Amino acid sequence: MTTTAIDLFAGAGGFTTGATAAGVDVLWAANHWHTAVQIHQLNHPDTEHSCQDLQQADWCAVPDHDLLLASPACQGHSQAGQPGRRGRYDRHQRDRNTAWAVISCAEAKRPRTVLVENVGDFYRWALYPAWRSALEALGYSVAEHSFDTADFGIPQNRRRAIITARLGDEALELNSPKTPWRGFEDSIDWDQEQGWAPITSKPPGVQKRVAKGRNRGLGETFLSHYVTGHPGRELERPIGTITTKVQWALVRGDQIRMLTIDEHRRAMAFPEDYRLPATKEAAVRMLGNAIPPRFAEQLCEQAAA
Repeated sequence: MTTTAIDLFAGAGGFTTGATAAGVDVLWAANHWHTAVQIHQLNHPDTEHSCQDLQQADWCAVPDHDLLLASPACQGHSQAGQPGRRGRYDRHQRDRNTAWAVISCAEAKRPRTVLVENVGDFYRWALYPAWRSALEALGYSVAEHSFDTADFGIPQNRRRAIITARLGDEALELNSPKTPWRGFEDSIDWDQEQGWAPITSKPPGVQKRVAKGRNRGLGETFLSHYVTGHPGRELERPIGTITTKVQWALVRGDQIRMLTIDEHRRAMAFPEDYRLPATKEAAVRMLGNAIPPRFAEQLCEQAAA
């Protein structure tokens, strides 16, 4: 019998894509961002879609399902998403509160299994103990995991909190395959001619980071992080965490360019033919918020068993 699922905060569709590959039938997907819903619908036309604030959802209108997939907004939990100015506090507080929609849905629909993905700092949320206790009060046994997507064959180091909740007394403990890490070199468009610029034309901070990478023995061609003081990474290693902004650049000789949409897509292990927004800003934002489909597939295979 086919396992059925819904996808809350579906975004670009990483969870749905992975679940479908695992043989799960995703009946319904929702997100508050209209562009994300449009993209999700283009790639998953057989799934019913809803664009809404899930904290105000009418769960009676949502189909019954076996598996609840959810990736609540992570910006309020991530250290990268913490407000630097007081004016951002309310927005981040709202982001954190989206996780309560999972509780509301679980209470109304009673799926056998709940699978939640978020940043590692989700466990540090002040209300996380109360959130977990709410699931347990509904009769779910909860298990906490912390996985690096590189261990699942994704060419990216991306540490994620994965929470499972299963009805009954037996928690669902997920396993990591611990596959050999894949370097990012195969994800690069080596024939890409556009976007290159002399390193000397970039701001002093960028030039210093490139020089720092070279001094650390990264060679003539490597990945440079465009924002932080990180010296960079060898292409033989997975790339660092992809965020909602274009932050990684490719250094080759005396030239540098930012990564393309397709390179971001490969870092997140989305299919090559997966449709994304035409603008780089929207595409990278969507990808940076996503769960890598191949990672999701391996989680869903275990959750649906």
